[in-house]
Amino acid sequence: MPEADHDGLPDYRAVGRHAVFPNADHDQTERFNFLARLNRHLASVVLPGVADAYRQRVEPAFEHAQGRKPAHRREARQALAAEPLYQTWSALRRNTMEMRQQAGLSLVLGQRDQLIGETRRLIDEGRLRLDPQVRIPHYLSAVDHHCMPGSYYTERTADDVTAAANYDAGMFVTTGGMLGRYTDGGGRGMVEYMRRRHPNWRPRRILDLGCGLGHNVLPIAEAFADAEVVAVDVAAPMLRYGAARAASLGVDNVVFAQADAADLAEFDAASFDWIQSTMFLHETSCRALRRIMSETRRMIAPGGFVIHIEQPQYDADMPIFEQVMRDWDAFNNNEPFWTKLHDVDLDQYMIDAGFERHELFHGGVTAVVDRELFPDAADDNAEDYGRKAAWHITGAHV
Repeated sequence: MPEADHDGLPDYRAVGRHAVFPNADHDQTERFNFLARLNRHLASVVLPGVADAYRQRVEPAFEHAQGRKPAHRREARQALAAEPLYQTWSALRRNTMEMRQQAGLSLVLGQRDQLIGETRRLIDEGRLRLDPQVRIPHYLSAVDHHCMPGSYYTERTADDVTAAANYDAGMFVTTGGMLGRYTDGGGRGMVEYMRRRHPNWRPRRILDLGCGLGHNVLPIAEAFADAEVVAVDVAAPMLRYGAARAASLGVDNVVFAQADAADLAEFDAASFDWIQSTMFLHETSCRALRRIMSETRRMIAPGGFVIHIEQPQYDADMPIFEQVMRDWDAFNNNEPFWTKLHDVDLDQYMIDAGFERHELFHGGVTAVVDRELFPDAADDNAEDYGRKAAWHITGAHV
């Protein structure tokens, strides 16, 4: 099968492979292809119908009963929940995530010992720092995020990496390849963002918070090869796999360290020139978020950047229906802090942590399009291909 079929969706065989990427046979590959295409169908065919149903049936019925339109997304969500087409779309979308997790887990568990052995072989002890004293925060241990059994941190055996391998194998499916072969389009987008705005900037030390398996931090480490890069996470399986993955891909300036981003006392004050997170804040609690903001303010050096990449905040400019759809993950994809994060005032959290208002800035970043996967993405419409991967930046330049 070619790498892309007639609808432009990449075949799973085009996924970027490295030494610890799990192998998939024909049937496992086609299962991933089916799930990717089902996701595409739900997003491009069924969801527009849900939007029409909201405008033509749900909102008018609410207005007829209440004498007004829904005042906020909570009212709209409750009204939409009774719409059969929404119920169908929601159930199928949830099911695709569950199937993706089960398909990935069955794939990696069958080759667990080989993956662990290869990880051990590749890891440079100087590039991995695990701390058995680090405890999984209660707000993480209470839920299987993204329907992943055991979430990111569960260890099924000594030196386990199955959670990370499952995540790595499945992201290409969930995103339809829009984050690139190595699911690193967000990190590459961040590099382009900084190079456009600060072309002469050369950070000496970079800290990545909630790094997972490091798919977003590796492009940054490659782009700033003279910098010392530290990537922290609480999940040991992610860090082991991430360190082996980095070694396999030839990136040798990243240290993967086990730590809670809300308690980074091991790092000195003013010791990093760039601190960043990518789609990490929505995995934390509000209490932890305040501590994270305080830690970033303590650790950032004069002249440095703190940048948090997330989904956009809900505001008056965002249509209520879009807010409802963005909220779906909070109620149906095991993301308990998703909706709360997008309600809070992140600027105020940063000011409370010691940043000055004039230091704050906002922007947007879009994943870099992989032209091998999407060869028809011309320069003038590449933004369309990255639309699903468009995020909001909340940052500070101190």
